[in-house]
Amino acid sequence: MITSIHGTLEATGVDYAIIRVGGFGVRVFVPSSTQQRLNEPGMEVSLSTHFHMREDGISLYGFITDTDRDAFEQLIGVSGVGPRVALAILSVMDATAFYKAIADEDQQRLGLAKGVGKKLAAHLILELKGKLPSLAGLAGNGAAPVAGNIKAEALEALMGLGYTNAEAQAALAKLPQDRALSLEEQVTLALRSFSR
Repeated sequence: MITSIHGTLEATGVDYAIIRVGGFGVRVFVPSSTQQRLNEPGMEVSLSTHFHMREDGISLYGFITDTDRDAFEQLIGVSGVGPRVALAILSVMDATAFYKAIADEDQQRLGLAKGVGKKLAAHLILELKGKLPSLAGLAGNGAAPVAGNIKAEALEALMGLGYTNAEAQAALAKLPQDRALSLEEQVTLALRSFSR
């Protein structure tokens, strides 16, 4: 599964960005909150992504934060909510505002998104109330989920290279803890520890 994309912004459209990765231009569908930050062709871009496959095609959806991607995945897990409606909701509010709207049972706020009427807003609240991360946890641990996701991606990368789960976890446990390491740094340092 593709969980992130890093490359050069080539262009943007109404609801997408084209990101150059190696020799490929990848179309990534984005909410307007993400698109507003992709304002200069040639800029370097890193997005958390969701890879979506249906019988009529595959699509990649991108978000500035892991939290927004997680909210998108929660939304498309609700029956009757497709990627387009999920993007519309995250275009009018970020993940934290969305979680708050669900917690407060704020149908009016949810109804600001294109394609979300009273019936769907009520359905979202019914399906998601009590299943979403707490707002206190989101506010207090801004960086923690990202670090955890990077470590999980590093573990997945090492296992993809043929190391067992135990070997990969042992190598990652030896990494320096005094600073945040990027995914590439974690994998590189872990591979060096195997070669010693």
